[in-house]
Amino acid sequence: MKFTKMQGCGNDYVYVNCFTEKIENAPELAKRVSNRNFGIGSDGLILVCPSAVADVRMVMYNADGSQSQMCGNGIRCVGKFAYDYGLVNKECITVETLAGIKTLQLQTENGKVKTVTVDMGKPELEAKKIPVLSEKEQVIGEPVRVLGTEYTITCVSMGNPHAVTFVESVSAIEIEKVGPVFEHHPMFPERVNTEFIELAGKDELKMRVWERGSGETLACGTGACASAYAAMLNGYTGQEVLVHLLGGDLQIRLDEETGHIFMTGPAVTVYEGEWL
Repeated sequence: MKFTKMQGCGNDYVYVNCFTEKIENAPELAKRVSNRNFGIGSDGLILVCPSAVADVRMVMYNADGSQSQMCGNGIRCVGKFAYDYGLVNKECITVETLAGIKTLQLQTENGKVKTVTVDMGKPELEAKKIPVLSEKEQVIGEPVRVLGTEYTITCVSMGNPHAVTFVESVSAIEIEKVGPVFEHHPMFPERVNTEFIELAGKDELKMRVWERGSGETLACGTGACASAYAAMLNGYTGQEVLVHLLGGDLQIRLDEETGHIFMTGPAVTVYEGEWL
């Protein structure tokens, strides 16, 4: 199996061209290739497949073999993969995901994609659609107790569920202890991605993330979008936000007319290889 390892803000995945490769038992393969000691090492596996309704289709698996509907950093790299490997020959493309069809604008340099802007669509706030178990229709600035500490969370879906909580210092969070408890909290029937956010200045946020199925990662694109939107909802920022992640920065913008979130960030090829 030929593969390409790619990363967006340090959020790394193994990408496979399923226009030419045939993959069997993708969940088990995802667990094997993601292992950083005995495999390639990644946050998961992304298959780039033919689509009947878009230019390409993205199929994503987390490091534990579970399937995810959407990945912001991953979809940017799908755009780069499709363009750089000649699967598409235009700079505005569509990608089919389990969270719907997303439109990508590719910015190229010397014939290769360098950065990508993704129309991430409208954030979902309705609790039952995220899903989050709550008596309220929306969970915005609501308290939840985790390991004896009360956190204030805002729940948003960007195709997958996010619980965003604002803290004084992201570096002080014991994320290896707190993250799994958030992920498996009974109020999240499909588990949840948890973002810990520190206000870093005017329209700037610092973020750490615990991703369901992967643990702490250097970046999460959908999480950055959810966090920026939560900051807007809670009155902390304007409609353009720079999010500083452990692996790099993402620019998030809310289009007031459409209500869509647009995310801009890098897409980088690390290396090509062959899984024997």
